[in-house]
Amino acid sequence: MPESTKVDNKTGKDIKVIKEDEKNELSEEDKLLQEELDHLVERLQDADRRLHYPALEQLSAQIRASTTSMTSVPKPLKFMRPHYSTMKTIYEKLDDPKSQELCSDIISVLAMTMGEGRECLKYRLSGSSMELGEWGHEYVRHLSGELAAEWDEVSGGDDADANTEKLVELVHQIIPYNMAHNAETEACDLLMEIEKLNFLDRYVDQSAHQRVCLYLTSCVTFVPDPENRTLLRTAYQLYAKFKQYPQALRAAMQLNDLTLVACTFLSCLDASIQKQLAFMLGRQQIFLELPEYMIEYDDLIEIMSNSHLNNHFLSLARELDIMEPKTPEDVYKSHLENSRPPFGGGQVDSARQNLAASFVNGFVNAAFGHDKLLIEDGNKWLYKNKEHGMLSATASLGLVLLWDVDGGLTPIDKYLYSSEDYIKSGALLACGIVSCGVRNECDPALALLSDYVLHSSNTMRIGAIVGLGLAYAGSNREAVLTLLAPVLTDPKSNWEIIGIAGLALGMVAVGSCNAYVTTAIMHCLMEKSETELKDTYARFLPLGLALCFLGKQEAAETIMVALEVIPEPFRSMSTTLVEVCAYAGTGNVLKIQHLLHICSEHYEPTNEKDEKSDRNHKEKDKKEDKDKKDDKEKEKEKEKDKDSKDKDKREKDLSSRQAIAVLGIALISMGEEIGAEMAYRTFGHLLRYCEPVIRRSVPLALGLISVSNPKPNIIDTLSKFSHDSDPEVAHNAIFAMGLVGAGTNNARLAAMLRQLAQYHAKDPNNLFMVRIAQGLTHLGKGTLTLSPYHSDRQLLSPVALAGLLATLVSFLDVKNIKGPAVLGTGTPMVSSKVVQPTATVSSVPVSGPTTGIARSVTPRQAMRGVTYGSAVAATPIATVTTTTATVTLANTNATTTPSVCTPAIVSSTPTTINTNIAPPSGGESTATEPQVIHQQFPSRSTLI
Repeated sequence: MPESTKVDNKTGKDIKVIKEDEKNELSEEDKLLQEELDHLVERLQDADRRLHYPALEQLSAQIRASTTSMTSVPKPLKFMRPHYSTMKTIYEKLDDPKSQELCSDIISVLAMTMGEGRECLKYRLSGSSMELGEWGHEYVRHLSGELAAEWDEVSGGDDADANTEKLVELVHQIIPYNMAHNAETEACDLLMEIEKLNFLDRYVDQSAHQRVCLYLTSCVTFVPDPENRTLLRTAYQLYAKFKQYPQALRAAMQLNDLTLVACTFLSCLDASIQKQLAFMLGRQQIFLELPEYMIEYDDLIEIMSNSHLNNHFLSLARELDIMEPKTPEDVYKSHLENSRPPFGGGQVDSARQNLAASFVNGFVNAAFGHDKLLIEDGNKWLYKNKEHGMLSATASLGLVLLWDVDGGLTPIDKYLYSSEDYIKSGALLACGIVSCGVRNECDPALALLSDYVLHSSNTMRIGAIVGLGLAYAGSNREAVLTLLAPVLTDPKSNWEIIGIAGLALGMVAVGSCNAYVTTAIMHCLMEKSETELKDTYARFLPLGLALCFLGKQEAAETIMVALEVIPEPFRSMSTTLVEVCAYAGTGNVLKIQHLLHICSEHYEPTNEKDEKSDRNHKEKDKKEDKDKKDDKEKEKEKEKDKDSKDKDKREKDLSSRQAIAVLGIALISMGEEIGAEMAYRTFGHLLRYCEPVIRRSVPLALGLISVSNPKPNIIDTLSKFSHDSDPEVAHNAIFAMGLVGAGTNNARLAAMLRQLAQYHAKDPNNLFMVRIAQGLTHLGKGTLTLSPYHSDRQLLSPVALAGLLATLVSFLDVKNIKGPAVLGTGTPMVSSKVVQPTATVSSVPVSGPTTGIARSVTPRQAMRGVTYGSAVAATPIATVTTTTATVTLANTNATTTPSVCTPAIVSSTPTTINTNIAPPSGGESTATEPQVIHQQFPSRSTLI
């Protein structure tokens, strides 16, 4: 008979014997302890009240003296289990206040293992003021959990303050204990639950603030808005309190609060740290107009303007010994391929391959200032291309000379006098690319390009408009906006010009909610008919509108309502595009679910209507009256025609909207790893079961969630679909492979692309895309990246993301978009991995965590079952003091919240906001180790 059956069949008498045996197995010491505890409980039941308090003291001493492990209950608590009800009865009978309080404390401790509901908290509140630490750490943790649950129930209503008064007193006992015992995460969890993060300021000291702030910032991606902003504000306050200005500035930039940014910069009086802050601001492309009386004013302005970025990048290149220019063949490595005639035989379009070589040459030599195709004998190479190929090849010269505003315009200038409009237009675009991400007080890009914005030749206008959009991306310059806006209403403008003008306006005003730009684009959209809005370039107008609200979340709701006046199918696509941009990088699960619903709703209405039509047809066949039957059949045919038209319209609606929804899923989830992993799994389902328009968008979305991060699973998926029977799926998959490996020199990916080049050797379109992907993989010889995230992935560069989006949206109609409309729009997404040794300061490194606690601790691990409450109101920062100053924030039209620092006056003009703080600049430097600087740089064009 099985052992378990034997045990089950034991009689009640046998069970008693077993229990008696277990009792007999106790050691002599345990037996004595158990007998002593039983005796103390008996004394508490004695009628002699004088025995009560000494008995309670002894009982308390026994419990406090007990030791425990992670796997067992303390023996006094174990032996007191049978007496738990007795102790509660004794408590009710006690009339001595002192004895009653001590008894309440003991019952509270016993309730950890035996209590029901929140008895542990209940008896603690009625107990003595004995230190919590006397009862051990586990007791404090248990008490914290019950306190948080109780808070949720009593904190609502008019008498919330009275109900929570005792709970707040208990919190003020728990938090200091946790802080003193290396339990900062549990203290933070409790305060997050009860919405009292402002209490941290009282109890966090110099030694603990780094761990506390790191935990708070690590929790940001796991909580919804607006609680995530509360966490960031609390971290900012603590950093500012302890003069950790680089970390405080990063928190301010995460909040996108330019007033706090200005305040932080002015609060810092150390010149070397100010330079470090300037590099950080320049990396995020935030520019602050500083008062001229500031120490080292000129140096700070230059750093924030990224004026020295090119010099620093070339210094790195010389240090790495990679200054030697590379040719496209160095990237293709055709000699490694199986024997195949050069250029894949006579069927390859040589002009197309020359254009691909121009792009690859620009990518691989980006920012190095020298190459072997254009700098040495540019005219010869340019005339190997045709029309738009000439434009793109000339513009690629801007990539080679990237960031070199002082010396890079001279080699480009000679092409402005060419007899070919396409070459002149490419030279204008190259001027804009060179100036991308670099601020120059002379504004050479504006001076050179402004005359061509309303030029009689549309070809020339293309280069000038896109060039201005790139040169001043993220600057919100009023002069540039007023120059570009009239293009939208100019009668000479075709749809290509109008589309790229809207895109350029959006890139200049990215993330600023600029009313001037949104009004101009909305007026342009409302004036167009439904037929006109079917043009492929029309999609750039809502994209420009969406870029204005990039990351602004609820602020975009007004413009989404305004878009309701636009006719379908354009309205659905535009509204979805604005919505996904507004929530970019937030990880908002509800928005992702909404987008998935859009992707799944395609067939249901169509099938129902078709089935209904079939049923009607059968019913009509059964009717005997021939005349009536003929009439109804005619009506049926009309209905079928109408249904067919409705079906076509609905499919158009969904095709444009669904393509944007797929990109939106990646755009929203790209901010954190868990969301990106879940998106990857979701895309697998979309690829297998959804319509062609969705399948064509999924490869681009896969590239977006892993930009410049060649994860093997994503590369393998893209490699599979690079052989797809649908040519657009294959095109987008190949390009996405380049996007995923951009700037990594990934050997595995490079080998896969070489194999693809052989596979598509006789297909000029796919071979062209393979060459583009190869060029991206070797971007800047491995020194550049396309990832919009930097500073330990805590900051998202809106300008870089704008360039990325412009390129991906163009690829949604890869067959009809011309190269010039896309070339360069990806420029802002390229950042350099330059090590910047300029500012070495005695502070914590700017990027990268200073401790590992947040990486090893799951947020709120101490209170996993408790639900978050509403957001905590931001508390004023009283610790930062600076002298009065007027601050000018140069790229903002955004809403700013009052700062805690000394007066900062922010003007409402789109161009500048005056303040007295040092401007943010494009790199990050650290204290004891060199800091990485990522700079915006012209990226690939998507020309087919």
